[in-house]
Amino acid sequence: MEKKKKRIFLGILVSLLLIGIAGTGTVYYYLFAPQFYPHKTAYIYIDRDDTADSVYNKVKAQGNPKSFAGFKWMAQWKDYSRHIRTGRYAVRPGENVYHVFSRLYRGYQEPMNLTIGSVRTLDKLARSVGRQLMIDSAEIARAMNDSLFRQKLGYGKETIACLFIPETYQVYWDMSVDDFFERMQKEHRKFWNRERLDKARAIGMTPEEVCTLASIVEEETNNNPEKPMVAGLYINRLRAGMPLQADPTIKFALQDFGLRRISNAHLAVDSPYNTYLYPGLPPGPIRIPTPAGLDAVLDYTRHNYIYMCAKEDFSGTHNFASNYADHMRNARKYWKALNERKIFN
Repeated sequence: MEKKKKRIFLGILVSLLLIGIAGTGTVYYYLFAPQFYPHKTAYIYIDRDDTADSVYNKVKAQGNPKSFAGFKWMAQWKDYSRHIRTGRYAVRPGENVYHVFSRLYRGYQEPMNLTIGSVRTLDKLARSVGRQLMIDSAEIARAMNDSLFRQKLGYGKETIACLFIPETYQVYWDMSVDDFFERMQKEHRKFWNRERLDKARAIGMTPEEVCTLASIVEEETNNNPEKPMVAGLYINRLRAGMPLQADPTIKFALQDFGLRRISNAHLAVDSPYNTYLYPGLPPGPIRIPTPAGLDAVLDYTRHNYIYMCAKEDFSGTHNFASNYADHMRNARKYWKALNERKIFN
């Protein structure tokens, strides 16, 4: 009888051990064994409208899991539907359910590259940011058009573009509008360090004025080595009390950036951005200038040129002149090239 009891006890013990091993193996397989097999690191974007079901679909579609049962077990156990966190999350080849789910549940996001481009209008900037981040472009545009918000940042309607320094920044995809502008302020202060502020003061300009002139320089030429030359020419004109007479400001005033030939009719537009009619700098930048453009103004080339004309070879560079007669000779060569190519507007 005693032996029979021992056999029963051992049988129960073995059964429990086998059940335990099987249970442990099952848990290990569904939670800790590699389950996700995307071709390369995939990214799950979870926004404010997502539900648990929509997150499941995104993870399955992007992560290519061998089995998804463990993910759903974890989600139900942790009540994931009440703890959904927005953001951009990575799923790497060979990862297990535990690590992927924990990342989403705890909000451990992957940073991403946000590119601020050198664009001509704030609308384009808002659309570009909206395409890259969870923020809607309308939210960005609304903030930039809010006079109180601009005032808080220290800018007006015409100068808010000066806040942005074109560059690629690492950010989180679900950053808020306030976070976005705080980051732009931080990067602006970082760019405008003591050395650059001292250079601006030496020229007699504020950072906003440097930005405005740099925007004109960059509309005049894409050639980085030539930018300090162009900046020097405009600084010579400012100091001589001459109008800038910059054709790109006419295009901005007309909001017609496709113009290739400026006519007298175009020059008559009554706008504070018409540098043929109004002396000095326009009220603000006509595009968001690059760091190279800003530094071209701060480190402008010292020379005596006050005229320039695009080269007749359409290389994107210019012929410079210190007197009107030489300038007209250069201009006639360019006009002839335009006529030969039948470019009349």
